[in-house]
Amino acid sequence: MVTTQQVETMIKAQIPDAQVQVQDLTGGGDHYQVTVVSSQFANKGLVQQHQLVYGALQQAMSTEAIHALAIKTYTPEAWQSTVTS
Repeated sequence: MVTTQQVETMIKAQIPDAQVQVQDLTGGGDHYQVTVVSSQFANKGLVQQHQLVYGALQQAMSTEAIHALAIKTYTPEAWQSTVTS
Protein backbone atom coordinates (compact mmCIF):
# COMPACT_ATOMS: atom_id res chain seq x y z
CA MET A 1 0.00 0.00 0.00
CA VAL A 2 1.18 3.50 -0.87
CA THR A 3 -0.12 6.61 0.89
CA THR A 4 -1.25 9.77 -0.88
CA GLN A 5 1.69 11.57 0.73
CA GLN A 6 4.12 9.01 -0.68
CA VAL A 7 2.62 9.43 -4.16
CA GLU A 8 3.01 13.20 -3.88
CA THR A 9 6.61 12.85 -2.64
CA MET A 10 7.55 10.53 -5.52
CA ILE A 11 6.14 12.94 -8.10
CA LYS A 12 7.86 15.96 -6.54
CA ALA A 13 11.17 14.08 -6.47
CA GLN A 14 11.05 13.84 -10.28
CA ILE A 15 9.20 17.08 -10.99
CA PRO A 16 10.43 19.51 -8.29
CA ASP A 17 8.22 22.46 -9.25
CA ALA A 18 5.06 20.34 -9.33
CA GLN A 19 1.89 21.21 -7.53
CA VAL A 20 0.31 17.84 -6.82
CA GLN A 21 -3.17 16.77 -5.74
CA VAL A 22 -3.62 13.08 -4.97
CA GLN A 23 -6.92 11.28 -4.44
CA ASP A 24 -7.23 7.71 -3.24
CA LEU A 25 -10.19 6.58 -5.34
CA THR A 26 -11.05 3.43 -3.39
CA GLY A 27 -9.56 3.96 0.06
CA GLY A 28 -7.36 0.91 -0.45
CA GLY A 29 -4.13 2.72 -1.25
CA ASP A 30 -3.75 1.26 -4.74
CA HIS A 31 -6.11 3.24 -7.04
CA TYR A 32 -5.23 6.91 -7.40
CA GLN A 33 -6.06 10.01 -9.35
CA VAL A 34 -3.34 12.64 -9.53
CA THR A 35 -3.53 16.20 -10.78
CA VAL A 36 -0.10 17.63 -11.50
CA VAL A 37 0.71 21.22 -12.45
CA SER A 38 4.25 21.90 -13.65
CA SER A 39 6.14 24.23 -15.94
CA GLN A 40 8.01 21.13 -17.18
CA PHE A 41 4.89 20.23 -19.17
CA ALA A 42 5.26 23.30 -21.41
CA ASN A 43 5.74 22.43 -25.08
CA LYS A 44 5.10 18.74 -24.41
CA GLY A 45 2.18 16.70 -25.67
CA LEU A 46 -0.23 15.00 -23.31
CA VAL A 47 1.49 11.61 -23.71
CA GLN A 48 4.88 13.12 -22.84
CA GLN A 49 3.38 14.87 -19.80
CA HIS A 50 1.86 11.62 -18.57
CA GLN A 51 5.15 9.79 -19.20
CA LEU A 52 6.89 12.19 -16.80
CA VAL A 53 4.35 11.36 -14.10
CA TYR A 54 4.49 7.60 -14.80
CA GLY A 55 8.29 7.83 -14.64
CA ALA A 56 8.07 9.32 -11.16
CA LEU A 57 5.82 6.48 -10.00
CA GLN A 58 7.49 3.69 -11.95
CA GLN A 59 8.78 1.75 -8.95
CA ALA A 60 5.42 1.78 -7.15
CA MET A 61 3.63 0.73 -10.33
CA SER A 62 6.10 -2.02 -11.25
CA THR A 63 5.72 -3.62 -7.82
CA GLU A 64 1.93 -3.26 -8.15
CA ALA A 65 1.73 -1.05 -5.05
CA ILE A 66 -0.31 1.16 -7.38
CA HIS A 67 -2.75 -0.83 -9.51
CA ALA A 68 -4.58 2.01 -11.23
CA LEU A 69 -3.63 5.61 -11.92
CA ALA A 70 -5.67 8.38 -13.50
CA ILE A 71 -3.56 11.39 -14.48
CA LYS A 72 -4.48 14.99 -15.18
CA THR A 73 -1.61 17.28 -16.16
CA TYR A 74 -1.50 21.02 -16.67
CA THR A 75 0.99 23.77 -17.28
CA PRO A 76 0.62 26.60 -14.76
CA GLU A 77 -1.07 28.70 -17.45
CA ALA A 78 -3.54 25.96 -18.39
CA TRP A 79 -4.27 25.30 -14.71
CA GLN A 80 -4.94 28.98 -14.10
CA SER A 81 -7.45 29.06 -16.94
CA THR A 82 -9.30 26.03 -15.51
CA VAL A 83 -9.41 27.58 -12.05
CA THR A 84 -10.78 30.90 -13.29
CA SER A 85 -13.29 29.33 -15.70
